[in-house]
This record gives sequence, structure tokens and C-alpha cells, in this order.
Amino acid sequence: MLFIEYPKCSTCQKAKKWLDAHSIAYTDRHIVEENPSYDELKEWYEKSGLPLKRFFNTSGMLYKEMQLKDKLPSMSEEEQLKLLAANGMLVKRPLIVEGGTVLTGFKEAEWTEKIGQA
Repeated sequence: MLFIEYPKCSTCQKAKKWLDAHSIAYTDRHIVEENPSYDELKEWYEKSGLPLKRFFNTSGMLYKEMQLKDKLPSMSEEEQLKLLAANGMLVKRPLIVEGGTVLTGFKEAEWTEKIGQA
């Protein structure tokens, strides 16, 4: 399981504690030092079944500074993926990838349902 995080993010820290508490093994990846590539994001987006907006860190400063709330609706899927691949701080975190499962953000109930039995 790939666990993509920003170590200073409190939600990421909570998610990591949850994984450890459930004895779920994962490979840690720092989202800024090793930003997901366009191809990775495209693959994860397609696997996830989630709307692309769920991959954006909508509460982040960069998202707000770039006024993406207003810009995203008029951008193509490809443009949005390229934007995400350009800066890890735009990507919602933590991000979990395992097989066909892709989760963005940490919602304990969702994680328990999708990976808690792992």
C-alpha cells in the first residue's frame, strides 16, 4: 500500500496512527519531495471512481491563492491532472493507493470499510 502524505499535515498524522493501530503495512511517500506524476494521477483517478475535484486540496493556501474554485470547472480533465502533477501541495492528502483502491483524505469510516479488513 502506498501512503502519500505531507508529514506536517495533522490529518496525515492521524491517518498514519490509524494505519499503525490497525497493523496495516504501507510505503510512505512525501508528497512534496516526490510529487505524484501525471500518469500516476490519471491512473489513480480512473481507478478511484471519484470526481477529479476530490484529488484537489481545496482547503490549501495554494488552491485558494490560485483561485482554483473558480477555474477548475472550465478546465479540461487533462489540464487539471497536469496542474496536480505540477505541485504536490495541490493534491488532497493523505492519498492511499492499493490495488484498485484509491482514497483521498482521511475519513475513518471510509478507510475502515475499504482497507480496515486488509
